[in-house]
Amino acid sequence: MSPDPIRIVRKLLYHYGRQGWWPADTRLEVILGAVLVQHTAWQNVERALARLRKAGALDPSAIVGMDDEPLWDLLRPAGTYRVKARRLRAICAWLCDCGPLPELSHSPTDRLRANLRSVHGIGPETADAILLYGFQRPVFVVDEYARRLFERLGWKDARAPYERFRRAMQASLPVDVNFLNESHALIVAHGKEVCRKRPACERCCLLADCPTGRAARGSRQTRIVVTP
Repeated sequence: MSPDPIRIVRKLLYHYGRQGWWPADTRLEVILGAVLVQHTAWQNVERALARLRKAGALDPSAIVGMDDEPLWDLLRPAGTYRVKARRLRAICAWLCDCGPLPELSHSPTDRLRANLRSVHGIGPETADAILLYGFQRPVFVVDEYARRLFERLGWKDARAPYERFRRAMQASLPVDVNFLNESHALIVAHGKEVCRKRPACERCCLLADCPTGRAARGSRQTRIVVTP
């Protein structure tokens, strides 16, 4: 039997408390941060954003017009700075072409997702993170933390293609931006703290709901019993 995602999120909320995502001051910082955070920690993204801000370059047109080496230098804290510079330029060029962010925010979600996906370096996860946190759209963000957690919980579509898993999760969760915001943030927190590649099942607040964790814990207890 598949777990109830609402029950899972509520248990995580009770255990971890509200996460207060996205940790950025403006919508533009959310969008740029969603690109920069790929394969790095958020603390590194904050350092890169701070360097852009200090240089007066926290602006789409400024980033598009900046020479390579100065931009690479500003983005070094975020890692793979050459790749991320190209991706940041692409999303900034898109923003410049689309007009002011307040106008862009009126675009329907499906159209906005399709346009984001057309930008170099914007995959489905990044696009949905921008939709949820940058444009306050009620979408579920699929990442490896979510796949790992729900696979261990017995969710049959956890390893399905991105869009199939996203739609299955959204059909089981409230169509509410705040709930989906907290859902993603809490799943990430749990994935980093407990449900890692090598999970710490003994201190998991979801152990009663997790057949994988219970089986692993029972196996360890059995080995302890039979060891001379």
